[in-house]
Amino acid sequence: MEKPLITIIVPSLNQGQFLDTALDSIFSQDVVKEVFVLDGGSTDNSVDVINNWKSQLAGWRIGKDNGQAAAINEGVAMGSAKYVCWLNSDDILYENGLTKLLNALESSNAPVAYGKCTHIDECGSSVAPYLTLPFNQWLLANYCFIGQPATLIRREIWDAVGGLNPDLNFALDYELWWKCFRLAGPFAYVRTLVAANRLHKDTKTHNNLDAHYQESIDVVKQFYGKVPLKWQVMKPIMKLVRRAAALRYAQ
Repeated sequence: MEKPLITIIVPSLNQGQFLDTALDSIFSQDVVKEVFVLDGGSTDNSVDVINNWKSQLAGWRIGKDNGQAAAINEGVAMGSAKYVCWLNSDDILYENGLTKLLNALESSNAPVAYGKCTHIDECGSSVAPYLTLPFNQWLLANYCFIGQPATLIRREIWDAVGGLNPDLNFALDYELWWKCFRLAGPFAYVRTLVAANRLHKDTKTHNNLDAHYQESIDVVKQFYGKVPLKWQVMKPIMKLVRRAAALRYAQ
């Protein structure tokens, strides 16, 4: 068998309603891959979904863990492929998404490749595009324009920066981008749609705006040296956006 080129981690906890779709989008990718599912002890139908896919999985673990970041780090350590990524169990990859990211890394020296991302709802319908922009440090300090589901990372860079920070619950990907950039420079930007981020009432970011903002502000201050005014200006606006979303979820 061909050696896997990409290690893909799927962290999951009580997302059984979306997990099958996420895994289907992964195994539909036309790249040699190894897939690990790290379930934090789900009480819904997630275990049944994992059992349905286990013949294709390189590994899985079901049981209480120390959170999302720790689970992803654990999964990456199980693999050996040259490139790594993770897909949350409620997100999806689009056709040939990983191939596009892989080509970008194999044709450059960039530490990370990222593509365009979109938001979808519970049923998979498009809601709005994720604002994805060409790589720029000033922009990154003001806004995380990198949609996490649409990313691929060199394992050597992942290892060098120590993976994800297990002390973070919300800005774990944002901090990772800063660490990778500080170590190895700008990222490769793939200007086509690669993945989708699912919006629903149970997401961490929807239900914990204050904590999410504080973690992000701390990350910016650590790696950029100051906190742009944008973070204070946008917070009240984002609260209104979240309230509007909550009304939609309640319908």
